[in-house]
Amino acid sequence: MMMTMEYHNSVLLKETVDGLNIKPDGVYVDVTFGGGGHSKEILRRLGNEGKLFAFDQDADALNNTIDDSRFTLIHENFRYIKRFLRFHGVKKVDGVLADFGVSSHQFDVAERGFSTRFDADLDMRMNQQNDLSAFHVINEYEEEQLKQVLLQYGELRAAPAMARLIVEQRDVNPIVTSEQLKTVLKKFLPPRHANKVLAQIYQAIRIEVNQEIEVLKEFLLQTPELLDDGGRLSFISYHSLEDRLVKRFIRNGMFEGEPERDMYGNFEVPLKKVNGLIVPTAEEIKINNRARSAKLRIAEKV
Repeated sequence: MMMTMEYHNSVLLKETVDGLNIKPDGVYVDVTFGGGGHSKEILRRLGNEGKLFAFDQDADALNNTIDDSRFTLIHENFRYIKRFLRFHGVKKVDGVLADFGVSSHQFDVAERGFSTRFDADLDMRMNQQNDLSAFHVINEYEEEQLKQVLLQYGELRAAPAMARLIVEQRDVNPIVTSEQLKTVLKKFLPPRHANKVLAQIYQAIRIEVNQEIEVLKEFLLQTPELLDDGGRLSFISYHSLEDRLVKRFIRNGMFEGEPERDMYGNFEVPLKKVNGLIVPTAEEIKINNRARSAKLRIAEKV
């Protein structure tokens, strides 16, 4: 029997699953399985004929698999959603749920290197089999590449100076641990805002290591074809870049620009938004601090 690892509360649990408008006999996908909180709630609402497929590339998440004949856990990155669902004989689904944040478990295991709280080797890989790690980004990226990562994904105004200093320091000695990185960047960490700036630095490196923006784009582009008519998407984002991509894709079916209009000025898009933006209550944030930047958007296949 597999031991369930300690994962914290799922963010916006009821609202996200409500957004799927679950049919008892439907087929659903949870592409960010983690501790299984959202998946368990979906299964609770499914009937005997319903099916749930879940994706997670993190081997730790496999320890949380659910013993239920209606459930299948796929140990893969959700950028391959269409390929692996077809492998299981599924071409259309009634809903897809995603929580794009890092799980509390990943933050709490020191050696994974996700948290600013611990001294650990620079890693941050969600899939431990991947070659690219935080060590490679910090020690092998050109200065211009580093600057772009910190600027784009961390939204750090001091990114050019940070990148220059990292390159200068690593030429003397490789930067191997999170404490070494903090020491190198100490001048950019004012006491009152040190945790906030560190979180932005870590976020930028993590997004680059796991190719999170590219993965999200690949995934989103597959969803309209996967959804059956009336099928729903229910997505939680934590970063402004991710949320902007989700919002634009729901609105326009693309990430930049607008779709072509017909002679009457109308354009067809595959999705329509359901309700407005949903954010956690103050009460949920108090219970689960991880929820504070969560944004839930729901869409339906038209």
